[in-house]
Amino acid sequence: MPSFSSFQNVLPDPNNTIGYAGQAAGTAGPGYASVKLSSENQTMRTRTNSGRMISRAIAYHTWKINIGYNPMTRTDFENVYNFLIRRRGSVEPFFVSLPQYRVPQDTSFATFASSNNLEAVSTVSAGATSALIAHSSISGTPRPGDMFTISGTNSNHLKAYMVNRVETNSNYESSLTQPTSTQVRIHFTPGLAKQVEATDDFVFHNPLIKVVMSNDIQEYSLGTNGLYQFGLQLEEVQ
Repeated sequence: MPSFSSFQNVLPDPNNTIGYAGQAAGTAGPGYASVKLSSENQTMRTRTNSGRMISRAIAYHTWKINIGYNPMTRTDFENVYNFLIRRRGSVEPFFVSLPQYRVPQDTSFATFASSNNLEAVSTVSAGATSALIAHSSISGTPRPGDMFTISGTNSNHLKAYMVNRVETNSNYESSLTQPTSTQVRIHFTPGLAKQVEATDDFVFHNPLIKVVMSNDIQEYSLGTNGLYQFGLQLEEVQ
């Protein structure tokens, strides 16, 4: 009798399959018709009498995701809908893979990242917005707009980050230490949610975002053509 080792905890899509028993193997999920990503930084702003603005962060950073689907057959629809309703609204988190961030933009680095991770050179404090990372056989570099997660000492560090700037051995800020030929310094948004230890992995290939459904009511519509219309609103959680 066949058995499996784990349930699928990533929203089914063309790269993440699901079986009738909920296992991470079986039928591919449908692709997305559209993806909307929002970066939410809540701030408090005030102005002095002279017009100077004073602002400060008042809450954590959150990625918000809206996914739209093309009209689906019942087979495609049930793969997604039943994966979601068993989460009981926002009670049980899951992961989502966004197609535009699945593979890094630099083709050489994308090949490298598919089987390797860059590692932190030294401890990076929580709140930091840059990190020096390295690998002895790095090929290519991350690019601004690439997304990554961190895997290592702290298994609860599941925040997703986006690269803003990349410094290399040949292009770097003069006030900072020059990266070696096997290092890059990345600047990213938001600041680190948790401290990162030396040798923790920076995962650029298929970074997964931990989410819950923003709305506890999930509904669909069925057209006269027998196709299902459905959309999804998600927000990042830790």
